[in-house]
Amino acid sequence: MTRPAPVFDGVLFFPVTPFAADGAVDLTLLAEHVESRLPFGPGGVFPACGTGEFHALSEREVVDVVRTTVDVVAGRVPVIAGAGGPLGHAVELARGAEAAGADGLLLLPPYLVSGTTDGLVAWVEAVAAATDVPVIVYHRGTARYTADAIARLAANPRVIGFKDGTGDIGLAQEIVLAAGATGRELQFFNGLLTAELSQGAYRGIGIPLYSSAAFAMLPELAALHYRAYTDGDEPTRMTLLREFYTPLVRLRDETPGFGVSLIKAGLRLRGLPVGSVRPPLVDPTAAQEARLATILDDGLALAARLEAAGAVR
Repeated sequence: MTRPAPVFDGVLFFPVTPFAADGAVDLTLLAEHVESRLPFGPGGVFPACGTGEFHALSEREVVDVVRTTVDVVAGRVPVIAGAGGPLGHAVELARGAEAAGADGLLLLPPYLVSGTTDGLVAWVEAVAAATDVPVIVYHRGTARYTADAIARLAANPRVIGFKDGTGDIGLAQEIVLAAGATGRELQFFNGLLTAELSQGAYRGIGIPLYSSAAFAMLPELAALHYRAYTDGDEPTRMTLLREFYTPLVRLRDETPGFGVSLIKAGLRLRGLPVGSVRPPLVDPTAAQEARLATILDDGLALAARLEAAGAVR
């Protein structure tokens, strides 16, 4: 029997995966990282996904990360585990996440090869059939869904959501419309890097939810942005985009993989020793890290000013 679909009410938190000095996953530090962000009101926690370096984790590491997160969250908000890659690997991860107590799966793309639309739909259905856990499909990389594919997948009660990571607004609009025509109320997410910068456009096409890597690093400001977004406080939201998110994105775009690397660097700068990223990602240079420190300091000062001025209630 398919579990009930989770309900998300808040910014979606994608924690990093901390690594100890010997390179092993540091589950104690992960627990501290997750617990420290819960007071800022995330709508869900997504361990072992993109920001959590899913691409660099073993099956056992993914399941350990998910289990630790589930234990820490203790039912306060939904926990959605990363799964994907080769079909056999994806199925095993799905079963491991279910056993660990996850409330759902974010199904990342299959590995390397690109099949037909029929093949992609069959791949999703095979993973979904392996457990009773609801599934959100992630539209990016080798997983390119058409409007027809999502309409077909909407007939599967275990498929509950769609996350866009391509930035093709026109196609995303077609997908939202096609899913709506089926009578299913799928949940739609903006999954672009630093999604805050594009969320105004996504809201306009019927995609109200977004993932936030910045929440892992600077929850004070990311939560402030979410409140401005949901309250319709556009002056505050534009201030945050202009003074914090735009400089962050400019730095992020200098080096591939910085959508993850900068978040881990930011956590280290703020006193949480989460370690480096695993290859093939690279850490920022000393000069880049110094610029990130300035962006974070300015962001914290901005959040404090806005809060003190009562910009967002």
